[in-house]
Amino acid sequence: MITHFQWKPLFEDEKLPGWRISFYYKKQHFQGIYHPEGRIEWTGSHPAEEEEKNISAMIHELMLYHVYES
Repeated sequence: MITHFQWKPLFEDEKLPGWRISFYYKKQHFQGIYHPEGRIEWTGSHPAEEEEKNISAMIHELMLYHVYES
């Protein structure tokens, strides 16, 4: 489960797409850039390959809720 999920616009002009994200998953901190098409560019630690698809799906749901539906 993802905890302490945070996001903020990548650019000062919030109309430009892209967001910095950070969160914890299994007590490990992760950071990345969430691109408008749903691709995640990891900065720093990268999730294990077998968990990346599941984590990406959870992040996509959170972004839909926080960004696209607000």
